[in-house]
Amino acid sequence: MSKIALVDDDRNILTSVAITLEAEGFEVETYNDGQAALDAFNKKLPDMAVLDIKMPRMDGMDLLQRLRQKTSMPVIFLTSKDDEIDEVLGLRMGADDYVKKPFSQRLLVERIRALLRRQDAIGGEVIPETEETKVMERGELRMDPLRHAVAWKGMDVSLTVTEFLLLQALAQRPGFVKSRDQLMDVAYDDQVYVDDRTIDSHIKRLRKKMRSVDPDFSAIETLYGIGYRYNEE
Repeated sequence: MSKIALVDDDRNILTSVAITLEAEGFEVETYNDGQAALDAFNKKLPDMAVLDIKMPRMDGMDLLQRLRQKTSMPVIFLTSKDDEIDEVLGLRMGADDYVKKPFSQRLLVERIRALLRRQDAIGGEVIPETEETKVMERGELRMDPLRHAVAWKGMDVSLTVTEFLLLQALAQRPGFVKSRDQLMDVAYDDQVYVDDRTIDSHIKRLRKKMRSVDPDFSAIETLYGIGYRYNEE
């Protein structure tokens, strides 16, 4: 049973979403501000967090920033309909997805399940070896899907589920272009729509993390109007 943490200062949202998720078989913990959630996460992490952006004491952005210092667990942001800047910033900081308020609880459940499935596919212990699960080496890059481990020039890089899947998709075929639509299919279920900006934000975050261990990293090339390509170094 996966444990989901809901963090929102709107008690009505906390109550209604918790009831829905528990009915779907999840274990749910609720917190009405970021500091309370962080205090609990420092003791034990959930399997996934769903965070509101605007909260008292510690907002969702601050909480995400602190979480990404120690974990790559999936995170979904809840954003208001006019918070486009916050959506992009959240993705660049390491959120895996976002859902706009007011939202369909069925949509939120599907987004949660999609990310957890991908987490299981990456980190599961009993998975047949396929092109997607075996250790992959491309020049200075080494990826181990079963351990969710990435290394560049021997240095570990911590990636979120979505970032890992995008890098894996690009690196599997160096020199070949992946369109944004193809990358969307890799990172999200068919029933979940995301726009081009979401993929672009994930790629920017991915590059930033790779450059944190190697400022000269340039293996991911942007082909404007087309997509992205991994060039083996």
